[in-house]
Amino acid sequence: MSHIHSFEGLPVDFQNFQSEIQVDSPGRINLIGEHTDYNDGFVMPTAIDKKIYFEFRRNDSDHLCRIYSKTFDRGFEFNLRKIEKGSGWENYIIGVVNELLLLDRKLSGFDCIIESQLPVGSGLSSSAALECGLAGGLNALFQLGLDRIEIVKLSQKAENQFVGMNCGIMDQFASAISKKDHILKLDCRSLEYDFIPADFKNCQLLLLNTNVSHTHTDSGYNSRRQDCEDAVSIIQQQYPAVASLRDVSFELLEEQKNQLSERQYQRCSYVLEENKRVQESAIALKEGKLREFGKLMYLSHEGLQHQYEVSCKELDFLVDYSRDKHFIYGSRMMGGGFGGCTINLIETDQVENFLQEVKPAYKEAFGIELDSIIANADEGTIVKK
Repeated sequence: MSHIHSFEGLPVDFQNFQSEIQVDSPGRINLIGEHTDYNDGFVMPTAIDKKIYFEFRRNDSDHLCRIYSKTFDRGFEFNLRKIEKGSGWENYIIGVVNELLLLDRKLSGFDCIIESQLPVGSGLSSSAALECGLAGGLNALFQLGLDRIEIVKLSQKAENQFVGMNCGIMDQFASAISKKDHILKLDCRSLEYDFIPADFKNCQLLLLNTNVSHTHTDSGYNSRRQDCEDAVSIIQQQYPAVASLRDVSFELLEEQKNQLSERQYQRCSYVLEENKRVQESAIALKEGKLREFGKLMYLSHEGLQHQYEVSCKELDFLVDYSRDKHFIYGSRMMGGGFGGCTINLIETDQVENFLQEVKPAYKEAFGIELDSIIANADEGTIVKK
């Protein structure tokens, strides 16, 4: 018998909900550096001004937890003493609670209302926003004393071990640590980071949501990670000091090419090239060379399309559609792939005209409505009492 009970509609005693803690937990974009995080590489994400909002209160029970989503007008309850897997979005919540219990943190019954502005499956990392927002709220509600890096790590662990999605640390890090009007440049091995001003001059970041979504766990995400790890295992036979692709140079990869399958070689080549692009992008953005940064975005997409093979025809259509537009400096798929958004660096005064052109073209090609989001670099998780 399951100890997770779903319910429809707002529970009666939630109608005058007096919250003790509120949390704003942002989604994130990644300007460049895709599929590099779990290879100990470099990424360049930031939180955005689209968020999941949480309200928390303690209830009078020792072990009953109730979660209600305003967005879906339904919720579920579960028992702290009998943690078990649910289905779908429930597992992101239960997984975080489970990690807190494994850390021997003292929790008791609580109620939580969630409202999301983040489209699921869009590549804006609603899962990390859910995890970090919940962990941050419970940390404050029960005075658990966790710092932000601990919240990031336990949120990632919940997704890896409870949900079964073998993601790197980028999404949770960006959701929790970002700074308003800045881009994070993060070293996913050392977790050292610096902030680059998000100064796009006459341009802004436009996301185009394909509204095609293939969830990561049953897409090729985990298998791409496996390809990289298998390649590292082969290289380690001759070079035991190589712990991840971060330790592999272009020269070493060429030397080992005959030991690897063509697919493994292409995956590795992409990761090494993408890490280099992140470094070059950081310099270009600091120097205000937006056209140069845009070229790196296009190269990133081509690598994801042909070497890493995580794009899809809808994403490729949108990137190709942008290429002959002088007012679009760069475009690439963003996120795990197989759907979600493209991220475009576009001159601000051209956004409306471009949308009027690209939306009908996309609808004609695929019979799907195209959604657009203007993304601004924003603060990481905010907890209010």
